[in-house]
Parts: sequence; structure tokens; C-alpha cells
Amino acid sequence: MTRRILQTNSYFDGTELHANGPYQILIEDGVIQGILDGNPDVLPPDFKNADIPVEQAGFVMPGLVEAHCHLFLDGGELDLKKRSNYMKVSKAEMAVVARQNVQTNLATGITLIRDAGDRWGVNHQMRQEMAESDDLVPEIRSPGIGIRKPKRYGGFMGREVETSDEIVTAINDILETGDELKVLLTGIIDFETGTVKGAPQFDVEETKLIVETAHELGRRTFAHCSGLAGLEVAAEAGLDSVEHGFFMTRDVLEVLAEKQIAWVPTFSPVYCQWAEPDNIGWDETSVGHLREILDGHFEHVKMAVDMGVPVVVGSDSGSYGVPHGQAVIDEIKFFLEAGISLEKALNAATSLPRRLWAETEVDIKPGNPVELIGLAATPFENNAAPWQPSWVMMGDEFQTL
Repeated sequence: MTRRILQTNSYFDGTELHANGPYQILIEDGVIQGILDGNPDVLPPDFKNADIPVEQAGFVMPGLVEAHCHLFLDGGELDLKKRSNYMKVSKAEMAVVARQNVQTNLATGITLIRDAGDRWGVNHQMRQEMAESDDLVPEIRSPGIGIRKPKRYGGFMGREVETSDEIVTAINDILETGDELKVLLTGIIDFETGTVKGAPQFDVEETKLIVETAHELGRRTFAHCSGLAGLEVAAEAGLDSVEHGFFMTRDVLEVLAEKQIAWVPTFSPVYCQWAEPDNIGWDETSVGHLREILDGHFEHVKMAVDMGVPVVVGSDSGSYGVPHGQAVIDEIKFFLEAGISLEKALNAATSLPRRLWAETEVDIKPGNPVELIGLAATPFENNAAPWQPSWVMMGDEFQTL
């Protein structure tokens, strides 16, 4: 039997801030036994042993969730030719990059990662390696490969399907091992014109078939989707989660709220290109389009939260200019910039995605398993301060960062 005491001035339990500390969080065999005030006299007899480790932090919260990333990609690589050539390297070389990205996520306090697809299966490999590891490592959700229409966007992460039979067959194959089904519903944004390229890859009836087939197999769906035409398909067909969702509208949000369809808005890939346009060589017109897209995104993300849409933090890390780990912190700050409270932003990066995905609850309350990070100071007093967790604890494993 292992016991540990965490002492903290304040903590966020996954939904609510508790700022009237000090507090003592009592842990036994990786499970929270109780949360007491800071007076050592109130400790139960089993926790008064001087040999019990005592860890300290200014602030404690559940481990963060990265809801949308590509583990095999290095988001910090800005050379377009190198990024293109990387797609031709071996799976073993990609796995080296992915392992480093997993560790970078952990060092940022991320304990649950949802990969968003790759056709090589690096994501499945990382899921297996982390599940079998004796070290303290994040849990990984992996869809494996997604589905797309022939010759449409998503070649690096999608299997081509054309007919209804092909759709059903592919989904059954993919979900033998996939935790969720990734759907490439639309193309990408053309920043020179400020629009999404092409019509949606799947129409409403095809998308309904996709959702029904995945649900029959007990799996959720999440869809790469931007542009009004694609968003309307996603909403009507009842996809479980919209990823990216640029060019959102109030009308679509009303459907998302009614059906409780999640939205992972991934500000970072667009924001980084607006902030550093010279990296790509965007002209003034394109920069203007980038800013307009971002302004609309900030407005509609706030609107979505106010309307009750389950909006989740995910960064699309691995994409151009979006580094793993730090990008999740950036996304939380984008929520704040949109006018969302820090409590709701942290909930969107901790408890909410775990609930949506039917993951084990790790809110800080008695009876729950431990999946916690400690910081030197609370972000509720200075959310602009650098984010650097001091330690992470999962189960009865404790690691200084």
C-alpha cells in the first residue's frame, strides 16, 4: 500500500477553482482518499506516518488533454520542402519523432492525447508502446487511418472510399483497432481567397451512413470540417465532433448545441500563419483573410460556449507552425482571448473531453484515480505567466518535470 500527501495553495478540480487553501490531497494506491485543509492535525492516523512522501505545489489540477494532434509530425519544422520529404521516410523514423512528441506533451502536463490520424499507423504504434510502458507516460487515443473520397484532401491520413459498400467495409476494417473514426469531410482553407477549397467530400446521406456504421460498432466520429457547406452536412448528419470548424455560423451552432455535437476549434494552425506570414510568404490580401477568419472564429467559439456547445481544447499540433505541448497552452489562451473564463477553458482541456470520450473521470474528488499536475503558481492570478508544471502524477507514479 502506497500513500502520498499533496499540499497546495489552490486547485482546479476539473470544473471549479478552489482557492481558499492551503489544502492537503490524500492519496492511497493511486486513488484520492480525501481533500482536507492544510492543518496537519486533521490528518487521519494512516496519513500521520513521517515516512509518507509529501509533495508541494502552488496549484494542482487534472492532467491536460490534447484533443487533436498528429504525433508523427514535427510542428516546429517550417521548411516546406523538408516537411514534404519527411512524408517519404520510414515508419521507424516517424516513430522516433512521435516518441519525442509524446514526451514533449507530457512535459507540458498533458496526460491524455487524441491523435487525429495517419496512414502509416504510427499513432497505433505509439498507443501500444505507451500502454505497455513501465514509465509514467500519457494515454493515447488513436483512430489509425481515416476515410476520404478519392483524390480529395487527406492523403496522409485517409483511406479512399467511393461507394456506400466501400464506406461500410472501410469503417468496419478501421474500427477493428481504431478508438474513433476520423472523417475527412471537407478540404482545406485557401487563404489567398479566404474560402474552403471544393465541395464537401461526403453528402448528408453518406455522412449519416458513416455515423450510423461507426455507432453500431460503438465508436464516435470526428470530422475534419471547415466552411459552411461542410458544417451544415456535419450538423445535419450528427457527427460527434467537428474539428477546426472555421467559417462557423450561429445557425450551425444551434444544431450543434441541440445535438450536443462537440467542436474542437484548433486556432493554432491559422493563428501561426497570421502571426508570422513571412514564413509562407503570404501577401497583404492573404494576411487580411487570415485575420478575418480568426476574428470570426473568436466570435463563434465564445458564442458556442454561451449556447452550450461542448467546445474542447485541441491544437492540431504537428501541423505547420504548431509545436506539440505548448500549442495546447496557446489554445487555452485563445479561449481566454475569445472572452471565455479560465474555469471553462480549463474544463475544456481536462474534464469535458474525458466525459465526451467516456474516459475514466479524473476530477479532483475522493474516490477518483490520480491523474494530476502541479504548478508553482496558479494561472488564475497570472494567466500570462509561462506554463511549466513542476510534476505529474498518474496512479501511484510520481515524476518531477
